[in-house]
Amino acid sequence: MLRHLTPALGGIPRSDRKTSLLRRLSVTAVALTTAAATMIPAIPAQAAAFKVLVFSKTAAFRHDSIPAGIQAIRDLGSANNFAVDATEDAGAFTTGNLAQYQAVVFLSTTGDVLNATQQTAFQSYIDGGGGYVGVHSAADTEYDWPYYGQLMGAWFNNHPAIQQATVRTEDRANAATAHLGATWTRTDEWYNYRTNPRANVHVLQNLNESSYSGGNMGDHPITWCHPQSSGRAFYTGLGHTQESYADSNFRNLLLGGIRYAAKAANADCRPENGYTTLYNGSTTGWSQAGPGSFTNSDATLTSQGGMGMLWYSAKELHSYSVKLDWRLTGDSNSGVVVGFPATSDPQAALDTGYEVQIDATDTADKTTGAVYGFQSADIAARDAALNPPGQWNTYELLVEGERLQVFLNGSKINDFTNSDPARSLQQGYIGIQNHGSGDVVSFRNIRIKELTSASPSPSPSPSPSPSVSPSASPSPPAGGTSAIRGVGSGRCVDVTGSSQSNGAQAQIYDCNGAANQQWTLTSSSELRVYGNKCLDVNGGSTANGATVIIWDCNGQNNQKWRFNSDGSLTAVGANKCLDVPGNATANGTKLNIWSCNGGSNQRWTRV
Repeated sequence: MLRHLTPALGGIPRSDRKTSLLRRLSVTAVALTTAAATMIPAIPAQAAAFKVLVFSKTAAFRHDSIPAGIQAIRDLGSANNFAVDATEDAGAFTTGNLAQYQAVVFLSTTGDVLNATQQTAFQSYIDGGGGYVGVHSAADTEYDWPYYGQLMGAWFNNHPAIQQATVRTEDRANAATAHLGATWTRTDEWYNYRTNPRANVHVLQNLNESSYSGGNMGDHPITWCHPQSSGRAFYTGLGHTQESYADSNFRNLLLGGIRYAAKAANADCRPENGYTTLYNGSTTGWSQAGPGSFTNSDATLTSQGGMGMLWYSAKELHSYSVKLDWRLTGDSNSGVVVGFPATSDPQAALDTGYEVQIDATDTADKTTGAVYGFQSADIAARDAALNPPGQWNTYELLVEGERLQVFLNGSKINDFTNSDPARSLQQGYIGIQNHGSGDVVSFRNIRIKELTSASPSPSPSPSPSPSVSPSASPSPPAGGTSAIRGVGSGRCVDVTGSSQSNGAQAQIYDCNGAANQQWTLTSSSELRVYGNKCLDVNGGSTANGATVIIWDCNGQNNQKWRFNSDGSLTAVGANKCLDVPGNATANGTKLNIWSCNGGSNQRWTRV
């Protein structure tokens, strides 16, 4: 049956092994404090690892699949050690009540379901580390709340009739989609969205519009995820029909989304654009060096025998980001080798390059995330980001000059600079290791993005003296580090109190050359300070007056900036300018974004 057509109608040989490092999530559930009449009784939470709240209030079209959806999530909770409360009472959205939940599921909500106070509580919950899961017409909800639109990813536009279509899986490492093949044929109601969310989210699935009638987006994401401040967001457009909630594949999709949002599973959900596939089923361009091999099945490479190495011999790389998904079996051993000259000898590659280790147990400098034998990962950060053997993980290895940064499931866990004159990270070949008999590691989706500029050291270099004339070019190349001086105030963009904490506000202050005034413009249009924090529009807001802060760099559009020829500095996500409120010139004036107007309080020079 066709339902709404417009938003107004709604509905829309290594050292000895050590003890396994498998992490265990242990979260004590807090008793529910809200006893609304509409609250469905909760599953007892004493032994649960975490709790989720299912919210299914509708102010427009109401889906008859909502009861089936609630029951499906309850079943998933019972089988996977999390407790479930369900409500249609928006009064549950208070700071105190939300604190007991690791994720909130918006299950086919429609229309305006939260008032301003409830919105504020929910935003604080998410930005403080809570999880959001949106299902189907969660995209047809809260049209007048920009923060929700950013959190959810894209609003509903329209849909054709319910019909069969082919869903293509882009990410087969995420907990929500790892169980699926490259394609999935199913029947549902297929939403078209007002905007394409790809620039701001990590797309997990898209629709093949040639497989059904009525798709009008071209590139058509349908399931995605992204970090949101300290929280996490997951959305799927699937789930209109009652039958969906009896489908084991769809249930596992929901389960993975809930576990990601609740931080019970990790994934790299940063937006990902501009990557070229090196391996996604085809081994063209790859060569085996040394003994052993990799089987190639279901777009997955699996190691056997060794010690050898499968390396991408088709092209030498210099500054680049390589991403790949890997899964360890038990206490196995493997690694990714970078920065070695062309060779058919795997040992020569290890002797002239660097191996980023994959190994569940070993000494700190030889375990997962380590630059093998040279530098341990940040073990606490690594453990917080790592999925255990049997589950998929994602590495990003970012090579810029002689600097190698290692990201695990989107979190930076190592930052290494080569100082050995006999080695160079800029030699550029990469390989994956088959370590030996009994060491079984699988790889999927190896992709590369070549960079146009290099940042050769892990710390910003000193900027020129603040006495340099402010006539510097307002459109500098990426890679440079400098202070940013306001034309109107004569003062520099500064992190309040030299804080390195997430959420510290940006302000203007007398230019002094200190580290909290040194900003590096990256090739990704970030403005970095301290090497790992980014200038950030708080909460991804697009509103005039939104505060500007620093936050862990995450690749989202609210951390991207564009220098313009008139000296203005545009926040890409909001399309508004970095602004000194009220044309103030006093030290300590906090910065915000505002509609661009050409005023001197919105013009900046790099000095």
